[in-house]
Amino acid sequence: MAKITEKSIREALIDVLDPELNISIVDLGLVYKVDIKKDNRVEITMTLTTIGCPLFSLIEEEVRSKLKKIGVKENLIKLEFVWNPPWSMDRMSPKAKAMLGI
Repeated sequence: MAKITEKSIREALIDVLDPELNISIVDLGLVYKVDIKKDNRVEITMTLTTIGCPLFSLIEEEVRSKLKKIGVKENLIKLEFVWNPPWSMDRMSPKAKAMLGI
């Protein structure tokens, strides 16, 4: 199994799509920080497009699933959802903006 890196985690998370927009959470700019600890814990700080997002649990489940597929153990995954700084369209990649016609 390859070493888990921030790059490999972000690449895995590209496959996690926002269910409403059908765009990667990475391209939307929802993943704020990826931190790999010395004991192999993976801590991800992220947000959602809206505070009351009804699809929160679906996105969380997908993130965990993609991380497990690249070898991160379930008990070593910590997801922290934050609302500060708030998400804005400025955080989107050029690809995501193009997909939305922005």
